[in-house]
Amino acid sequence: MSSNIDLVIFGVRGDLARRKLLPALYQLDKSGLLSDSTRIAAVAREKIDSVEFIRQTEELIKENAKEKGFDSKVWTRFSRRLHYIRIDFSQKKEFKALQQWAIDKRTMIYYLATPPSLYGSICKHLHDASCIKPTSRIVLEKPIGHDLQSSKGVNAAVGEYFEERNIYRIDHYLGKETVQNLLALRFANRIINSQWDNSCIDHVEITAAETVGIEGRWSYYDKVGQLRDMVQNHLLQLLCMVAMEPPSSLQANEIRGEKVKLLRALRPIDSDTVEENAVRGQYSAGWIAGSPVVGYLEEDGCESDASNNETYVALKVQVDNWRWAGVPFYLRTGKRMQEKVTQVVIAYKDNPHSLFPETEGEANNKLVIRLQPNEGIQLEMVSKKQSLKERLATEKRTLNLDFLDSSDESRIADAYERLFLEVIKGDQWLFVSRDEIEASWHWCDELLAAWRDRKVPTKAYSAGSWGPSKAEVLIESDNRSWYEE
Repeated sequence: MSSNIDLVIFGVRGDLARRKLLPALYQLDKSGLLSDSTRIAAVAREKIDSVEFIRQTEELIKENAKEKGFDSKVWTRFSRRLHYIRIDFSQKKEFKALQQWAIDKRTMIYYLATPPSLYGSICKHLHDASCIKPTSRIVLEKPIGHDLQSSKGVNAAVGEYFEERNIYRIDHYLGKETVQNLLALRFANRIINSQWDNSCIDHVEITAAETVGIEGRWSYYDKVGQLRDMVQNHLLQLLCMVAMEPPSSLQANEIRGEKVKLLRALRPIDSDTVEENAVRGQYSAGWIAGSPVVGYLEEDGCESDASNNETYVALKVQVDNWRWAGVPFYLRTGKRMQEKVTQVVIAYKDNPHSLFPETEGEANNKLVIRLQPNEGIQLEMVSKKQSLKERLATEKRTLNLDFLDSSDESRIADAYERLFLEVIKGDQWLFVSRDEIEASWHWCDELLAAWRDRKVPTKAYSAGSWGPSKAEVLIESDNRSWYEE
């Protein structure tokens, strides 16, 4: 591990830093993956001294580490790394405090856990305060813009001060163990890789369902919607990992280059095809885990009872290349769904002729790749039923690989732990390139324009369901159905 790295977290008093970033750094320290000399500057606007900041951080680390174990010796070591620096991000002169904290010949990593609207000004102030060196790195959280034009603006503002090789754009899904395992599953196993195309695969499903609503963010979320919030980044990144061509190596540029090719091969969903290939939904009142919940238009902070903003999206996507020609990819994501689950389902084609008529239509194998709630891989297959009475009777059986149960580890590392580690190493393979961002926005912009041109309304669905009925029609019209375990 590099011994000359310092971390600077802007927006450290925000929700992301408190829930994810600081706990992830603590766990890295606990695992012995931070150099003894690594320092952490916690930067925010709030007037608070370092002693109080460290006390409050200890409380949140203890709360976060209940299930993972809190180690007082680790905390003592970790707390010595922390330095709170108050900076008003809009005030150029206040960045001198950061310059004074920095040490020459050490690599600075700037993590911007702030609204993207501040990225440009923070970079400029860092530059003006002489805080940016050729080795400095910067980490950006999503969203990178709200459309193609604005994403180019954000990228240009940051790119004025940092070279592309030093810019790390976060999509935390890429830090998940299961997503990384897609590379090993596909490219390290001949039995899987040899059947990963349209000759063997019937269709692919990608689901990212949440039981939570908008959690007090109505004003923000109503300007964004589920397509921008989830599809443009998380779901398209999963699609890339599933469908991209084999890279020539595991170097960052090779992996990211193949993802760009895949994004550019996505067939547009335009005004002529949007009605049959895309569904918009908005949750109404319902029940989650036995408790009543209000609808989107009754949430706290609702500013318009006529909002047509989508909280659910289902898509039928085609990839126009030789490997995937004719294989539909069904994507769905929504809030206030029946379960919290993120998974990829690879549905294989049935045999051209069945020797077991009772299994016809039900015998196709499925590879289920689970990202949450429990990370792992399942293979559904047909096996002979253990019976003397029935001659060659069959039944579905499941081979299950649970990542936690099958490893020597006591816990699965959080995605942000892996992402921090890769930034510290200086490896961009789990981060999104500028070309990827712009290719995904180009595709999503056309879909958003089609919704506007056609004035496509949102379809209501009850909280606690699996989305609007039209989403069922989307897949059932192809004689398929959404996967249910």
